[in-house]
Amino acid sequence: MSKKITQQQNVSNMQNPNKGTSGTNKQYDQNQGNRGKQLNPNQKKK
Repeated sequence: MSKKITQQQNVSNMQNPNKGTSGTNKQYDQNQGNRGKQLNPNQKKK
């Protein structure tokens, strides 16, 4: 089971691409995935 993270840690992780390492963190990946979906010109508006 993974440790719970605070809201401040989550905000920091969403902005941190971990440049110079071989991977990224879960919050950054989820944030960028949602951003790509929102910026997609083919995305239908609700």
